[in-house]
Amino acid sequence: MAAEPLAKTEAPPPDEKVASALSDTKGESDPASSSELEEGGPAEVDEKSLLRRLDLRLLPAVGILYLLSFLDRSNVGNARIEGLAGDLNMTGNQYLTGLTLYFVGYVIFEIPCNIILKRTTPRFWLPTLTILWGIVATLMGVVQNLAGFFVARFFLGVAESGLFPGVVYYFSMWYKRRERQFRISLFFSAAALAGSFGGILAYGIGFMKGTVWEHGWHWIFILEGLATIVVAVAAYWFIYNYPDTAEFLTDKERKFIRDRLASDSDATHNESFTWENVAKALKDPKCWLYGLSFHTMSLPLYTFSLFLPTIIAALGYKAAIAQLLTIPPYAFAFFTTLTVATLSERLHQRALFIIGSASFAIIGYIILLSNTDPIGRPGVSYAGTFFAAGGIYPATALALSWPAINVSGQTKRAVANAMQISIGNLGAVLGTQLYRQFDGPRFIVGHSFALSYLAGNIAVSAFLYFKLKKENERREVITPEVQEVGDLVDWEGDDDPRWRFQY
Repeated sequence: MAAEPLAKTEAPPPDEKVASALSDTKGESDPASSSELEEGGPAEVDEKSLLRRLDLRLLPAVGILYLLSFLDRSNVGNARIEGLAGDLNMTGNQYLTGLTLYFVGYVIFEIPCNIILKRTTPRFWLPTLTILWGIVATLMGVVQNLAGFFVARFFLGVAESGLFPGVVYYFSMWYKRRERQFRISLFFSAAALAGSFGGILAYGIGFMKGTVWEHGWHWIFILEGLATIVVAVAAYWFIYNYPDTAEFLTDKERKFIRDRLASDSDATHNESFTWENVAKALKDPKCWLYGLSFHTMSLPLYTFSLFLPTIIAALGYKAAIAQLLTIPPYAFAFFTTLTVATLSERLHQRALFIIGSASFAIIGYIILLSNTDPIGRPGVSYAGTFFAAGGIYPATALALSWPAINVSGQTKRAVANAMQISIGNLGAVLGTQLYRQFDGPRFIVGHSFALSYLAGNIAVSAFLYFKLKKENERREVITPEVQEVGDLVDWEGDDDPRWRFQY
């Protein structure tokens, strides 16, 4: 069984606003607290410089894998308008059934995948998963019938299920608590980039129709799947395990990272895997609430990413133009995700920014639903997709960071992260059945469900805000907060009254 690691950091921000956020993060680089790690003098390690170097080594690597993951799961929407449904003789809502099967596989294998990660290493497990889903994604391009499509979608979900919760847990072993949320948001922003790239690639690949096959959808799966396999093989060399074994760190830097992690998290504990710690997550109501927070976002998230090409094509645009028109909403989502993550980190607020982002997305669905003539006024509906994307992605990123910053106990946190994705993706299972073949161009059922789920997310986030705040106040009466969690031998995880939750 692999020994548990120390802690890590992320990739340098893409612009000055993000760069400022990295250095302004509360508790992230306090010279007074981190400069004297050894008796007799200041530390010889520059914390800010080390963090940025860690960011460069770690975040781009896992971000690329997640971009490929989201691309390979959502490109089916691009393939649909390039002739997929007709070639496989799909009738009624059989296409939607294929989308549902992906999430069935995803939900079932979420927790087992994180348990395997805990018992192996990130360098082995994350690239291996990527190779597996790359193979499945490639084979999807050569399916000849509906049964083959169903099988491929199910196993694509199985293979991809371990990446996101695995990386969130991985971050928790590298970053201090107050550094994780921003990095998770940056990591998740790759999903928005995948949407933009997917539109560009689908537009270009669409011109390959007539090469071997009459329609170009085969090549969308094959070329993007092969690209995933190539990157995954390289990932065995550019994914690192944990700070105690990372080759690019010196011994002094490892000690520095260990000391700064010990100041506010359990990442330095040598915790062995036990089923008792798995049960702790399953018995904690807060872990279920974190899952419900993502559940209420996953339906809007996945219905948007899977059906945006269909929604735009239904406005009257030709397939090639519809592929290109998917790019700007995703680019806007990338911008809002980084902006909201920066503000959330600077102001140390989570729930309020989730609520604000979900409200912004609701405006988008109100616009989509209120446009009674989408074909006559396509610009109005298209504007609604910007509001939807600009709110869904930042709200989801923040919701997904909650277990990583609030659950203490390594195994419990790994399971809690997987629980959140599993519970959340049950919403996606429902969402895949909502945008039915003859519902366009208004898609009243799908848009109404998305709006309702966003309203539900506001309610769940508000409930968690007050619950966590009240629990912190209760604990404050019992005992002061402790920061040096890594140095405690009697640590009881987040059940310990000395722990404080972030909300």
